[in-house]
Amino acid sequence: MTRRELRIGVGIIGAGEIAGAHMRGYLQAADHARVTAIADVDPLRAQRFAASAGGAEVFADYKQMIDSPLVDAVDICLPHHLHRDAIVAAAAAGKHILCEKPLCVTLEEAEAVKHAVTSAGITLMCAHNQLFLPTVATARQMIRDGKLGKVYAARTTDIFRLTIDPERLGWRARRATSGGGELIDTGYHPTYLLLNLIDSAPVKVVAFVSRHRMAMLEGEDTANVLVEFADGTVGTIVTSWAYEPPSCTERFSVAGESGSLWSDGRALYYKPAGSEQVTVQAAGAETDTYALEVVDFIDCLREARRPLNTEAEGIKVLEVILGAYESAERGEIVELKNP
Repeated sequence: MTRRELRIGVGIIGAGEIAGAHMRGYLQAADHARVTAIADVDPLRAQRFAASAGGAEVFADYKQMIDSPLVDAVDICLPHHLHRDAIVAAAAAGKHILCEKPLCVTLEEAEAVKHAVTSAGITLMCAHNQLFLPTVATARQMIRDGKLGKVYAARTTDIFRLTIDPERLGWRARRATSGGGELIDTGYHPTYLLLNLIDSAPVKVVAFVSRHRMAMLEGEDTANVLVEFADGTVGTIVTSWAYEPPSCTERFSVAGESGSLWSDGRALYYKPAGSEQVTVQAAGAETDTYALEVVDFIDCLREARRPLNTEAEGIKVLEVILGAYESAERGEIVELKNP
């Protein structure tokens, strides 16, 4: 990898709101990385973002940016349906990749992504930012250490009432560009969180999707999904843009033969079977998970370390979500093709 001043040059593709969240991470990793280029079809937006990045070079065409010697890695912050083409182009140019969720929108696209990344031998990290909540890593380790014994059930949620001008939804309102509705957007988070917590392969899925309130969407604004894992664990995903959740709604919970744990995302609680609940981690300041994932991406490149969530994990999440859509459409339990 080229190292100018021992810093990794990053080109950001797409200068929208999520790119600004990623920018906070690059500023934290400034000793080791620098945003050297920005590509966006809106030149004024690109120029504003470039100024905030300290004078990054602006490109109207991300393919020209990818070919620039200024760029060692790319950060893809595009609408969902554009991810596959950008990943394939970046991999072909030998650039490492951080890609916003979802990895892509069909299993055919997923195969193209897998082939491109494997053939190029580059590192791809999926931007699964909620895995960088401190409570998640602790809970995952407790489960692996057997604190819950055999895991029976788990639940993950991401629910809020989205109030937005229909015009601002833009491509997110259309199935062709978003890949679905709320489930493949915000619902992607509790899906990857569930798969991260449960140390078994998902094998079956059944789902109900609803459009309760947001008539401007072609897809759903709410999804309820059950996932069966190979070891018998059953996971539940509840996700919505339609309503405010009850105050008792957890971010995640896991129950097993020897106890249970749960978290609101900031604090983590553990209850051994037959004993009182204890606080494992008290709530601290809110965590900037977007910045942490960017810093970890840069560290992975510097240390030649595998990211926590590569294209392999991104494809597995996509398989569950597409299986859920198929289940909702058919009204049947769907067996996942690649468990």
